[in-house]
Amino acid sequence: MKERIAVIDGLRTPFGKAGSALRYIPADDLGAIALRELMYRSPIPYEMIDEVIVGNVVSPIGSQNISRVIALKAGFPISTIAYSVHRNCASGMESISSAALKIQNGDGEIFIAGGAESMSNIPFAFHDKLKEILEGFFSRKSLIKKLLPIFKLRPAHFKPVICLEHGLTDPISNQIMGLTAENLAREFHITREEQDRFAFHSHEKARLNRTKLHEEIFPMPLPPSYNQSLDEDEGLKKNYSMENLTRLKPFFDRRTGSVTIGNSCGVTDGAAFVLLMSESKAKQMKLKPLGFINSFTYAALEPKRMGLGPIYATAKLFKKTGFKITDFDIIEMNEAFASQVIANLIAFSSDIFAKEFLGQDKAVGEIDTTKLNVNGGAIAIGHPVGTTGTRLIITTLKELQRQQKKCGLATLCVGGGQGAAFVVERE
Repeated sequence: MKERIAVIDGLRTPFGKAGSALRYIPADDLGAIALRELMYRSPIPYEMIDEVIVGNVVSPIGSQNISRVIALKAGFPISTIAYSVHRNCASGMESISSAALKIQNGDGEIFIAGGAESMSNIPFAFHDKLKEILEGFFSRKSLIKKLLPIFKLRPAHFKPVICLEHGLTDPISNQIMGLTAENLAREFHITREEQDRFAFHSHEKARLNRTKLHEEIFPMPLPPSYNQSLDEDEGLKKNYSMENLTRLKPFFDRRTGSVTIGNSCGVTDGAAFVLLMSESKAKQMKLKPLGFINSFTYAALEPKRMGLGPIYATAKLFKKTGFKITDFDIIEMNEAFASQVIANLIAFSSDIFAKEFLGQDKAVGEIDTTKLNVNGGAIAIGHPVGTTGTRLIITTLKELQRQQKKCGLATLCVGGGQGAAFVVERE
């Protein structure tokens, strides 16, 4: 980029397990509460924010263009423009890259970007036949004509369509995301034990470093009385053991699979936001940023191998920028599934993979696992799909600050067969 983008500050809600503590808070309210908290801590008044951009995957039915709804609920004046973005799991990164490009193009100076998702509130839908019958009932005027469609009702028509399940199923490969993880486990010969051990270590790191995670979280007040709050990620388990993991049965391929709910990320609610401006604007305002966005890119691959998005996006980023894997002090790779992260670790260090799939002679580079997800990842803390991209940026910059290190890589896979990779820095 022509100029680095300063991340002045960032925060997130705790991530709540779907159907649990945050279940009664829709995505627009989750986002509004988090954004209001960020602005409360911010040195920038509301009136100086040029635009609010929010990543979201499943918008509440009553909150189309959720970014505008969040901005107004958070206290922004009606003159503040806002729009929403959607790139599946990378939506929270898409909001940041969209803001960065606008800053680069001179379309504004100070932006809010982030993500909000309530997977608890993804609705059920009607069966098509039930919808047709109800439409017939409500469109007719006489009572007799209204009743005629009702006689066509059958018990099967009342079976709900689970929109969460449909949303997590890719229409091109016709596979739910867990099956794409099974594909990688088979392609890279990843055992069930390897997946469970990776999941166990993710929980161990998150449990041991929960005080560090608290630095990016603010306590979330809980309805209906709001006299209690959630102050840490609900996915963190106190009694998490390899023994318990090995007892779980495969969830997606029950006959021959190895991917379980224990070695997969949790279905989660949460929101996260960052305050962005150009590096020169931050200097002009005498602000000390949390860090900077140096560069970013997105890449695409087969939907059935979507979990390999990080290697594709990072390879493309390295070609674009000249960075190499040894340049990074911290690496955050979203843990959609243990098999997915392990597959990427293998692919990053493989000359054969690089030649066959990336069109380059040598491997992208072996990842030092002591730098990877040092505070645990989504298997432990959860993955609210529209939010995680922003969370990864905040987590990476916070850890660079703690370690007094310079350069971090944040990357994730994207449902539908894409990947995203960001280079972030601190002084």
